[in-house]
Amino acid sequence: MVAMKNKAKDHNPHPRVLITGGAGFIGSHLAEALLNRGCQVTIIDDLSTGNFDNVAHLVPHPEFKYAIDTINNEGLMDRMVSECEMVYHLAAAVGVHLIVEKPIHTNQINIMGTEIILRTSARYGVKVLVTSSSEVYGRGNNVPFSENDDVVLGPTVQSRWSYAASKMVDEFMALAYFREKGLPVVIVRLFNTIGPRQVGHYGMVVPRFIGQALRGEQLTVYGDGQQSRCFLDIRDAVRALIVLAEEPKAVGQVFNVGSIQEVTIFELACKVLQTVGREAIPENIAFMSYDQAYMAGFEDMRRRVPDISKIRDLIGWEPQYTLEQALEHIVAGYEAQIG
Repeated sequence: MVAMKNKAKDHNPHPRVLITGGAGFIGSHLAEALLNRGCQVTIIDDLSTGNFDNVAHLVPHPEFKYAIDTINNEGLMDRMVSECEMVYHLAAAVGVHLIVEKPIHTNQINIMGTEIILRTSARYGVKVLVTSSSEVYGRGNNVPFSENDDVVLGPTVQSRWSYAASKMVDEFMALAYFREKGLPVVIVRLFNTIGPRQVGHYGMVVPRFIGQALRGEQLTVYGDGQQSRCFLDIRDAVRALIVLAEEPKAVGQVFNVGSIQEVTIFELACKVLQTVGREAIPENIAFMSYDQAYMAGFEDMRRRVPDISKIRDLIGWEPQYTLEQALEHIVAGYEAQIG
């Protein structure tokens, strides 16, 4: 199903942007923010991991358009890209569970889909912001991770690493189009973004914990719980994406976008329990091995902390929201939805 308006390219009063994966968690928040800035926003999403409910409230907006289709539909992508001035490329196979269970889908969307976006954008000279992932740092232990760090991935027999490899290929392709074709591209490596509308179906830990906590269940911590992450509020992530897309000096570069507030997954479970008003006691937390949660031999990064000095130095960006504020924001959204 496609619902789009055709407008002459020379008669648009506001910047026109295309968001791939626009019905997803991050894409829907980005669409809202761009509409609030006066942009004309078109999204495309195949709803494999996105949810139309995330953008249903935007449909009445006169400057919002949508297409329910895959980015691998090159004919459609050619038309959509030709009608915009900026592409935010967010569409990707996401979540550890999905990546492990559907490695073919992961590579088809993350690699083939991205190449279509880049090729089509180069045809029309449309600027592209490509969202990558902290996963590209692989087994790295040089914490915090800097954009120019060397990368070590696990073996190809472990499909867990296919996502990291696919996002690395995305980055290589984007930079190749920049160098050979002069395509203006910006690459953003997102670190564990969280917020309302994120779901836990595909391995995202925060919505899974909050759902368990609100249902009165034990929170299931994988491994020993001492692995650590940094969780970025969606409001901070969207602000970074928009400013980087508009910054001429960001073109042809790679940027980490994440929080530097490090927390172990066990500590995260305790914070979630406290946020919903439950006691952070052993009886409310259960542990599960990675082999049980995913597959035999599954590997996880022990720490994942970004160095954000590059983006801070260029545009002055740094997170404004703490993990505690982000959790309160998410829980409030859950409770409002249930209410």
